[in-house]
Amino acid sequence: MKIIVAALASTFLISGALAQSPAAPPSPTASTHAMKADARRDMKVEQHIKELRAKLKITAAEETQWAAVAKTMRDNATTLDTAIDKREAIIHNATAIDDLNAYADIAQAHADAVKKLSAVFSPLYASMSDTQKKVADEVFAQRAHERKHEHRAMK
Repeated sequence: MKIIVAALASTFLISGALAQSPAAPPSPTASTHAMKADARRDMKVEQHIKELRAKLKITAAEETQWAAVAKTMRDNATTLDTAIDKREAIIHNATAIDDLNAYADIAQAHADAVKKLSAVFSPLYASMSDTQKKVADEVFAQRAHERKHEHRAMK
C-alpha cells in the first residue's frame, strides 16, 4: 500500500515542478499563455488517465470505481492548477513570505490530492484481480522511481 501512496503522490510531482518555475511578466499574452499551459496540463492529465486505465485493464465491473478515480484525478489537477496559478500571479510582487505561503498552499493542495486519490483508489485496488494489483504495484513503483531520478537531475 505504501508503494501505491508513493506512486499516487508522484502523479502530481510534475505539477509541483511547474509551480517552481518563475512566471512570465504580466502582459496581454500572459493570459493566453496561461490558458495554453492549463490546456496542456489538462491534456497530460487526460493522457495519464487513459494510459493508467489501459495498463490496469479496468474491467466493466470496475468501471464505476475507475470513474471515481479518474474524476478525483481531474479534480485534483484543477485544484493544484489553481494554487499554481495563484502563486504565478503574485510572484513578481510577492515578498519572501508571500512566496513561501503560496508555495505552502501548493504543497498542501498536493498533499490533500494524494489523500483524496488514495481514498478512491483503495476500493478499486481491493477489487482488482491479483494480476491487476501486480501491474498497479509495478506501474506506481516505476513512476515513483522515474520521479526520484527526475528530482535528482534537477538538483
